[in-house]
Amino acid sequence: MKYRSAILVATLLLTTAALPLHAQGFKPSKPIEFVTHTGPGGGGDVFARGIAAAMEKEGLMPVRMQIVNKTGGGGLTAMAYLAEKQGDTHSIAVFTGIWFTNPIMRKEAKFTMNDLTPVVRLVLEPAMVAVKSDAPYKSLQDFIEAAKQNPGQLKQSAGSLGSRDWVVRQLLMKNTGANWAYISFPGGGERIAALLGGHVNMMVIEPQEAGEHIRAGNMRVIAQVADKRLPAFPDVPTIQEAGYNVPNVPQVRGIVAPPGVPADVVAYWEELFARFIKTPSWQKYLADNMFEDGYMRSADLRKFGEQFSETTRNILKEGGVKVAR
Repeated sequence: MKYRSAILVATLLLTTAALPLHAQGFKPSKPIEFVTHTGPGGGGDVFARGIAAAMEKEGLMPVRMQIVNKTGGGGLTAMAYLAEKQGDTHSIAVFTGIWFTNPIMRKEAKFTMNDLTPVVRLVLEPAMVAVKSDAPYKSLQDFIEAAKQNPGQLKQSAGSLGSRDWVVRQLLMKNTGANWAYISFPGGGERIAALLGGHVNMMVIEPQEAGEHIRAGNMRVIAQVADKRLPAFPDVPTIQEAGYNVPNVPQVRGIVAPPGVPADVVAYWEELFARFIKTPSWQKYLADNMFEDGYMRSADLRKFGEQFSETTRNILKEGGVKVAR
């Protein structure tokens, strides 16, 4: 009898060890606050809502994911909001490249990505230089030449200082000697409306934001911010192919959690997203938005973040930007 009991106990222990991490530890018990630094229609907001919708469709989450928009400061407001939720097990956020960039540029930044808990990297994404479909600029060279002939008169619809569209502008202006105005808007919806309304002349935009407007014929893509041409735009050159020797500005999106989150919480999210990225809903989302799968777990994401910050710092310096860190 004792021998049988010992076998039973050992079997139970082995079975428990084989269970998924989330079965042993953390599992959400109330709605998840899903924080994004952009307003409705912005890249981060669209991305977060895309994840939440796909999670719900695939039935992977036991609770609802509630989008929380914390705009302002080019991501610094959202970072501070998350950082001050020390140990909160029911909050996560979408990070983008600006979460690395802005603290490098701005002394007033109270927190950096090193203060947050890395969870997963999800995608790497290209961008496009777009104009209104009836604009006179058929190529990036057309826009650059017009900007040279009218210094400071052309306008770029854009986000906050330090965002990818801002860095692209800095690099192009330094490379070409052209100059144009940078008009910052709080959300992606306003940026797009300004372009389509003819109030600005150009914008650097992510495919997910621009997709429906390109398909509807409201926007024209004149260059791609990518290492190679996207399959959807085989006839549109990259910035380098257009003749401008500037580095590509990397863009990345993923998930972070507040500081001090227990290991079992991170393990839960890692496992959940590892299953999520294989679902039909997510694969369709990647294809529809022309994203590259960039999945990376927590430990690797921390190493990537260090490298990304150094790369970004060098790009900022090359663009003539003074760094604070």
